[in-house]
Amino acid sequence: MLIGVPKEIKVHEYRVGMTTSAVREVVHHGHKVMVQKDAGVAIGLTDDLYRAAGAEIVATPQEIFARAEMIVKVKEPQPAETAMLREGQVLFTYLHLAPDEEQTQALITSKCVAIAYETVTDARGGLPLLAPMSEVAGRMSIQAGAHCLEVTQGGRGMLLGGVPGVPAAKVVVIGGGVVGANAARMAMGLEAHVTVIDKSLPRLAELDMQFGAKLNTIYSTYDAIEEHVLAADLVIGAVLVPGAEAPKLVTKDMVRQMKNGSVIVDVAIDQGGCAETSHATTHAEPTYRVDGVVHYCVANMPGGVARTSTFALNNATLPFTLQLADKGYRKALADNPHLKAGLNVHHGRLTYAAVGEAQGLPTITADAALAA
Repeated sequence: MLIGVPKEIKVHEYRVGMTTSAVREVVHHGHKVMVQKDAGVAIGLTDDLYRAAGAEIVATPQEIFARAEMIVKVKEPQPAETAMLREGQVLFTYLHLAPDEEQTQALITSKCVAIAYETVTDARGGLPLLAPMSEVAGRMSIQAGAHCLEVTQGGRGMLLGGVPGVPAAKVVVIGGGVVGANAARMAMGLEAHVTVIDKSLPRLAELDMQFGAKLNTIYSTYDAIEEHVLAADLVIGAVLVPGAEAPKLVTKDMVRQMKNGSVIVDVAIDQGGCAETSHATTHAEPTYRVDGVVHYCVANMPGGVARTSTFALNNATLPFTLQLADKGYRKALADNPHLKAGLNVHHGRLTYAAVGEAQGLPTITADAALAA
């Protein structure tokens, strides 16, 4: 199979779909890889290193999209990229379609085969291709939130861990999954006062066993969210409904009553955000204020630590990339139900129910799409 790796074009996105090590592995399996010139140069993966791994370096994304049988990316394709997709071409990347009707329609129109990293599952019910970026984003959320709390960034002027004689900041994490657990771990490491809110009692019990008395765990209700959000200095939005739009758990009214200079870091922004006042931002302009509350809603947070993120992501995606290349997408999806769960669009048909529900579009099952 001929695999294409274009350079990411989202604002301040420096990750790359395949590392040199991943390229070498794929070439070892008998496949060919094209990498766009300078695709990985920002994180130290030079064109010479890609050539040494067996890749062909090409000058333009147009050539990659025109020739490749499968495109491997990191971020969702931008409009200029969806316009180049071909019928039957496999696209393997993050998509986050639920809040993005424009991208959904473009993928349907292209009649490509779009497989989303974030909906691939595993035998334990986890999301193995989302987890590494969730780990990064969870840890980064505390760094970003601590920075935003500084007066020069519009914040309250609080040090997250306080100092002797001065109380630590109150950090509230909404969602106890991979993002939330990593955010809580980092916040506790900085000696903040940390509360995690989740609707799963078993998950709260796991976090309680893991972190003990240093972590406050609260069952999620409207009252609980309101009480703790209004008292918080830093709120981390870490809610995930796989493949679906994030629920709006922090209302405009709550934001209006929050402390002046408090901070919301909405990690769920890829799926639309879990605060009603959230809208996507970029690393170029990461924050804005609503009713005195600083909002950090960067939709590609892990891109800020692009080298770490790229290698972590490739560790997870490479086995699936090899399955798709070795077997072809039809057999790979038929043989692996967890990979099949990643199929979102197939030859002009939407195949992921949560996206259809979010956008009011008809869907068919992946099995039906593959059999058609």
